Amino acid sequence: MTAERALRTAAPHELLDALRRVLVQEYAAQSVELYLADYGLTVLQPVSVLPLTAEPVSVHSSPAGRAFGAQEPFVEDVHGGAVRVHLPVTVRGDRLGVLTVTLPDDEEAQGPLGELADIAEVLGHEVVVAERDTDLYLQARRKDRLTLAAEMQWQLLPGRSCSRPEYELGAQLEPAYAIYGDNFDWSATADRLTLYVTNGMGEGIEASLLTNLAINALRNARRAGIAIDDQAALADQAVYAHYQGRCYLSVLMLDFDLATGRAKLVDAGSPQLLRLRDGVVERVTFEAQLPLGMFEETDYVAQDFQVEPGDRLVFVSDGVYAVASPAGEAYGDVALARAIMSTRLLPAAEVPRAVLRELTGHRGQSVPKDDALVVCLDWHGR
Repeated sequence: MTAERALRTAAPHELLDALRRVLVQEYAAQSVELYLADYGLTVLQPVSVLPLTAEPVSVHSSPAGRAFGAQEPFVEDVHGGAVRVHLPVTVRGDRLGVLTVTLPDDEEAQGPLGELADIAEVLGHEVVVAERDTDLYLQARRKDRLTLAAEMQWQLLPGRSCSRPEYELGAQLEPAYAIYGDNFDWSATADRLTLYVTNGMGEGIEASLLTNLAINALRNARRAGIAIDDQAALADQAVYAHYQGRCYLSVLMLDFDLATGRAKLVDAGSPQLLRLRDGVVERVTFEAQLPLGMFEETDYVAQDFQVEPGDRLVFVSDGVYAVASPAGEAYGDVALARAIMSTRLLPAAEVPRAVLRELTGHRGQSVPKDDALVVCLDWHGR
């Protein structure tokens, strides 16, 4: 309660300092550090004021990375009998980073471990709120400078993962620091989950502006309580009114009933869906309709789609399935199916990054020519 009160009353940029004072006083902490995952999900960056001087730690090969990946506290022995407790900082399934607390000995750590985990969760919520008023935490998430287009795209996203009893979602974009037009969006109510996977057109700022227009048009229609096919029609009109058919956007839109797994779906373009069910990966195809903004006043028709408990749905942009190897071989369905099978034991939040690592191996050392987007949805049902 003392830690929560301190966090809620601290200035947005002073959350870590306020928490550090409480943990030193109440838990005899020797040091307290907050690490946030970078945009590429490769390192955990320490939160500090610019210029950043502390060293980042690896997401894949460090004790803090172990806590981040497993989403469980990890206790590390250090010199002098002290222990370092690494606690995942997560908000409703969105994995932000790790809180690391050094305590005098193992007995000091084991007793309040549950309390420290709760404090890390409260800290995560406060960081999300504080980002409205300070750049400190957003700056800590980048190990390189973002392009302006990438800055616009990351600000448009809802998060990189989320979870509820009925489902788990994870998503990742590459190249993380220079993305253009690919995007994803989701929103949930008590009874429904809406998911958009978009494949943008063009490069740089123009691609980002197009995606921003389309996503905000979709959100505007969704928040008005309009059905998914009419959401597509209104966003189509907004894009066409601005670009007159010169630019358009591909999108796969789904609206799930959380109680039954029944979904309404609009396939307006190129994002692809693969489903892992009962150990078998198969590509799921739908009736293709025109991308948003290609022609004036396009009518869209929603299709029915059913998911079952235990299904894993993996959505990819053409920057994934169309990527060529140095020999000119496209990544394609076979390689994608193999990547999905090899990651079947990972949680949904880790699958996109793992698939993108396999894609990098396929592409070799060549510079990517397009965005690559992977979204993973694990359906549990009610």
